[in-house]
This record gives sequence, structure tokens and C-alpha cells, in this order.
Amino acid sequence: MEEVRLFDTASRSVKPLSASDGKALKFYACGPTVYGPAHIGNFRTFVAQDLLVRVWQEAGGRVAHVRNLTDVDDKTIRGAREAKQKLGEFTQGWTDRFWKDEQALGLQKPTKEPRATEFIPKQISLVEKLVQGGHAYEAGGSVYFRVKSFASYGKLSHLDEREVKEGASGRADADEYAREQAADFVLWKAYKEEDGDVFWESPWGKGRPGWHLECSAMAMEILGETIDLHGGGADLIFPHHENEIAQSEAATGKAFVRHWFHVSHLLVENRKMSKSLGNLYTLDDVTSRGWDSSDLRLVLLSGHYRQPLNFSWDTMSAVHHGRERLGRLRSGLEESSKGTKGKGWGSFQTAWDALRQDLETPKALGAMYTVVGELEQKKKTGLSPEEAAKELAGLDRILSVFGVQPAFEKVTEAPDEIRKMGEAREAARKAKDWKESDRLRDELAKHGWEVRDAAGSWRLVRKPGTP
Repeated sequence: MEEVRLFDTASRSVKPLSASDGKALKFYACGPTVYGPAHIGNFRTFVAQDLLVRVWQEAGGRVAHVRNLTDVDDKTIRGAREAKQKLGEFTQGWTDRFWKDEQALGLQKPTKEPRATEFIPKQISLVEKLVQGGHAYEAGGSVYFRVKSFASYGKLSHLDEREVKEGASGRADADEYAREQAADFVLWKAYKEEDGDVFWESPWGKGRPGWHLECSAMAMEILGETIDLHGGGADLIFPHHENEIAQSEAATGKAFVRHWFHVSHLLVENRKMSKSLGNLYTLDDVTSRGWDSSDLRLVLLSGHYRQPLNFSWDTMSAVHHGRERLGRLRSGLEESSKGTKGKGWGSFQTAWDALRQDLETPKALGAMYTVVGELEQKKKTGLSPEEAAKELAGLDRILSVFGVQPAFEKVTEAPDEIRKMGEAREAARKAKDWKESDRLRDELAKHGWEVRDAAGSWRLVRKPGTP
């Protein structure tokens, strides 16, 4: 197969990806916590992971992609209690919503999608093994991982001892005063009254697993004690993934992960996403404004995954126009090919090569649209059916890897008042009254319409993003 290179968080270098068994890449990704709708920041990570899987498959490889569902933690228990629902009923509702959104965004289904509640016995066994090995201890019905017992703690995040002490526990409860050290993190949480009927029996009494423990148990049970690739958002590097490494390697004595893949965060209009700012957008928020889910997917892929990405409605508009160009080009190539079948990458080879080098999406998209511009010019002088077929095959292939559909212009008849405004604007243009022409263009835009000028003609098009 062709080589695929990817940045490894642990070594801080771009390295070739490889399947240790020579068969399938064993890839574990931390999935959603199903207590509410996933927002577009969450989906930036999932879309980047989906792109990697597509690139790996297009390069000739197979993948065993496991992405979990966190269906028991403080947030899911609290949400179920507030909704007056059983935990399973509550989390299934949000799981269904996630599945609907992922399908709309073109995410391929993972090979397996385990739920934390399905692996409780495995999690208890893992805790028992850590206690027996001196890496964990019981206190007040809870069990904690003894961080000082794992000499290489912090090797993924490269944090110093002070930072480890301040943040290692992650999602810590205020009453975790029984820990030997501040850095120790919970593996098993003792039952509390507010947990209601959510608990499991264990050697330490009633309780439930800690968040970090769940992923280690599921990953190792399904993919083995050493996996090829582990991914998630950059916010999971510490403490979540650091804690996964510690508990997994302390239990097995083997390397837990060979390659780490993390995706940076999403900003909205250059501001951090938060409920208080009202910019914690979901896919429904985006599509309710008239945008297509493919517009959002392409926006989420427009920046390099290791850099923060700024989401804006202007970017959505630019991306939609780009997809319309792709749609026009594809229709033209299909017509010019006259049924001739093509294969290969055509002129889109450069875009494909960029994706194999650390998912360089900005370079790949730049290369793709450069080719689009060149082909638009070539169409004017004429393309042979064979050449058109070859370029059509390459275009379809690169779009399939991106998981994006071209946009085909929707024909919408303008209301009389809008049409008359467009005619007045055209009259102003012919009279070279540019001030009035611009005023009418802006007025049309306020009503959700664009004027598309062409040689000797014009037309009105409903603006993308207009409900």
C-alpha cells in the first residue's frame, strides 16, 4: 500500500502509520459522551478521524476502527435524573441523535462502537489487577491509581511534576480527600445517593467506573493490549490519555499505544465556544440557517487538524460557492466524457499526495481548486472524451476521500418584487450608475438573493445559508 504519514503526539514528529499485525490498523478513538447533542467542535475531531480512515483505506489499507460511547459518568447520570428517565433510555436518545448527525456529515460507521456500560466486568477486572500489582488502592469505597508507582507518568503530555499534581485527577469529585497524593486519579467511584439506581457491585462495594478506566478496558478488550493508533481532541491529552497510558501499561507491562493522533480545538468567530456566549452550535443550528451538512464538513476540513480552526458564517458561504464550482465542473466533465470511463487521479494527484502527508488538508484543497481552475479554462478550448473521463475519475476520487459532495445549483424562482429589483439593478448597471447598482445589489443580499453576472446576461440565485 501507499505510505501514510501522521504526526505522533508522544514523539512530536511526523511518522509513517503502520498496522502492527500487517493486516488492519487498530485504531481506537474516544467518542462522544451521550448526555446532549454533539456540537460542531466535537465533530471537527470526528470528521478529521473519518478523513484519516478514508485516506488509509484509499492508500490500500484496512482498518479496525473502534469509537466508544461514554454512557455512564457524572453528566449522563445527572442528565437522566433531571429528565426523569432511566440512564439507558436517556443515553440512547442522545446516541440516536449523534448517529443521525454523523450520517448527515458523511462519517463512516466505525467497525465497532462499544458502550462503557457493556464492559463493566472487564473494568472491574482491570482495577483488581492494578490493586494486586500495587498500582492502585481502595479508600472509602473508591479505588485510586497510585501515580507515583508509574515512573513514566507524563510522557505523552510532557508535563512537569507541578502540573501533574494540579490536574491529574480530572473530573475530580470535591470529596476525593482520601487520595494519597493530589495526582492520583479515580478508577472506581463509590456509590453516592445522587447516583440513584446507577451502580454495579464490586469487591469494594457498590459503585461505577471512572471515566479514564472505561476507555482502557474497552480498547484492550477489543483491539488488544497494544494498539496502533489512539485519537481524540487535543483537550484529552491530559489528563485522560495520560491516565489511560498509566493504568493500561501498569496492568500489562506492555506499550499501550504506538501512535497518538490529536485534533486541535474549534473557535467560532475567533472566540472560544461556550454556552454563555451562545455559540455552542450544533449541526441543527447550522442546517436551520439553510446550509448543507457538506458545507460544514468541508469547513471543518479546511484547516490543518493540528491548528486551531476558526468557524464563521462567511467561511460557510465561501465553501458553498466552492462546492458549486465543483458541481459545475463535474457536470461539464461528465458531459464531455461522453460515457467514456476513466481511472486514476488525473490532475488531482498532488491533492492526494498532500493528504497522505499528515492530512495536509489546506494544501490538498488548494491543489484541488487549482486544478479546478485549470480545467475550467481547458473546457473553453475543449477536452477530449478520454481526458475528460480521466479528470472526472480523479475528481470523484478526491471528493470521495474528503467525504464531500459537490453542490448543484438549486433553481428557485424569485418573487416579483425581487425580480423587479434585479431588473432595476441591471438598468442602473447599463446606465453606469454604479452607486445605485451597488445599493440594489446590497438590498437584494439583505433579502437573501445574489446577482450572478455573466457576459451579456444576469440571473438571481438564492443565497446559500438562507432558510
